[in-house]
Amino acid sequence: MQLIVISGLAGSGKSIALTVLEDSGYYCVDNLPANLLQQVTLYLKQSGHPRVAVSIDARSRETLHLLPQQLADLREQQMDVRLLFLETRNDVLVKRFSETRRRHPLSDGCLTLPECIQSEREMLEEIHDLAHRIDTSDLSASKLHGWIKDFIGLDRSRLTLLFQSFGFKHGVPLDADMVFDVRCLPNPYYEAQLRLLTGKDEAVIEFLSRDGNVNRMFSDIKRFVDDWLPCFIGDNRNYLTVAIGCTGGRHRSVYFAERLAQYFILQNQVLVRHRDLGV
Repeated sequence: MQLIVISGLAGSGKSIALTVLEDSGYYCVDNLPANLLQQVTLYLKQSGHPRVAVSIDARSRETLHLLPQQLADLREQQMDVRLLFLETRNDVLVKRFSETRRRHPLSDGCLTLPECIQSEREMLEEIHDLAHRIDTSDLSASKLHGWIKDFIGLDRSRLTLLFQSFGFKHGVPLDADMVFDVRCLPNPYYEAQLRLLTGKDEAVIEFLSRDGNVNRMFSDIKRFVDDWLPCFIGDNRNYLTVAIGCTGGRHRSVYFAERLAQYFILQNQVLVRHRDLGV
């Protein structure tokens, strides 16, 4: 049986994630109290449901502290248990709640919205550190759909190495474990014939590949990740997100993410994400 637990901040897209999973054939349960996870999961397993997804978050704050042990107990029973955490920047969450006029789950009439969000972050901190994280701050619903489907297809028995490109002008991804800055390198944006292209286009690849500093930066990043990857594997990590940033997130960072993925995919489980390409 495969169990996917969705958690994260209110307004971060958990309902979208559950919809994707339901459309993919998962039996979905929203807002499950953490103390009932084992009981409900075993019941659904006995009822013949091979794939189950549940949402557990700050709405069940009274029992939330029990979730890590519940997950550990289910894994001991040889279940394929995966934890996905969705997070979003504070300013984006405030905007989303203002636009929808929804009440924050922790609102009690005394806390402001930013205070509710901060309290929720602190409440979910332990879960955050155990999960595969997705920063939805700048994601469209369709892009989040695609990233959730990528997550479903992963082999949990192996560490997933995820290379993510981004633009610093849009903010550093919250889900990054390592961040590399390639803004010091030649920028194809200032070449008229390359401006509208991306780091996946052959003309941009050729432009960057013939620069000595680009190749030296690639070698340094590749060596650093190569050297430290065994440490993360030895720490029983399931996911490692390496974020590469340039100014706009369309040329240099995309080129590096693609090139690094091509190198590491020969011996590792690899995903590539381009946060700011808009596709």
